[in-house]
Amino acid sequence: MRILIFGLGAIGGIFAGFLKRVGHEVYAIGRKRIISTVREKGLKIIGIWGEHRVNLNGVYESVEELPLKDFDLVILSVKSYDTQEALKHLKGLNFKYLLLAQNGYGNYEKAKEVFPPNKLILARVIFGARITPEVEFEVTVCGDDVVIGNPDGAIEEQTLKEIAQIIDSAGVPTRYSPDVYKYLWDKILYNCALNPLGALLETNYGTLANMEETKTLMEQIIEEIFKVAKAKKIELFWENPEDYKKFFFEKLIPPTAGHYPSMLWDIKSGKRTEIEALNGAIVRLGKEVGVSTPVNEVITKLVKAKEKLRLKA
Repeated sequence: MRILIFGLGAIGGIFAGFLKRVGHEVYAIGRKRIISTVREKGLKIIGIWGEHRVNLNGVYESVEELPLKDFDLVILSVKSYDTQEALKHLKGLNFKYLLLAQNGYGNYEKAKEVFPPNKLILARVIFGARITPEVEFEVTVCGDDVVIGNPDGAIEEQTLKEIAQIIDSAGVPTRYSPDVYKYLWDKILYNCALNPLGALLETNYGTLANMEETKTLMEQIIEEIFKVAKAKKIELFWENPEDYKKFFFEKLIPPTAGHYPSMLWDIKSGKRTEIEALNGAIVRLGKEVGVSTPVNEVITKLVKAKEKLRLKA
């Protein structure tokens, strides 16, 4: 397959490296610092999925620099706040499918405003990765397979299964599910409850679960999301917040108790966070259906304030 990775960050780099490793034709677009190192030294992967080094077919800073415009698959792996701009650039390309490997709510919805749903594949990505100071792409954790699908049923299941198999056989555990949207919302629930509080208080998930004050806040965040989902007719895996909270505190948090959210590292690095695609999205969706989300609203404002203070610093 001829593949373009649009957004050669931590996640994009992992997809690029593994797909190239098994013989696919892989091009990438990313930021200058990353691109220059990958161009000079190749793309090196380290971490829990082993050590690999590959040379991509081409790495560029913009779509305009690409030597060709036709791709079988484009993997979009930019931050959620860059999605709109990225989609504008992708309009100049010819591709069969666009796979959205991103965080939070709204990326698929934005893509549908630009491209027909039979070109779009949604992915729930739940492996963690980072770029080291030496510009090596490290896989740090993997909670489950990447799950892909089309929420509108606009692409044949067999095609989606084949694409999942291609990615899986490259070394990135991947499967197809018709419930991909539920999987995405499962991750949104988890991220909304943990990421902002971990970033604000600069602590790990286990500490958040063990403190009465933060445990209560996380429960309230979850309850508000369930109310919004019900009003918006968004189907979740869980019938009610009580069942989810039990699973969240008993099953999800213990294995990741020592984990710190990437949102904290974004703030410490003076970068923008993806709060608007998480708790901020819950607030916006709530307003659309007249559901009050006071806890998510306060959390969103606090993260944005902390973000601004760090950006100024």
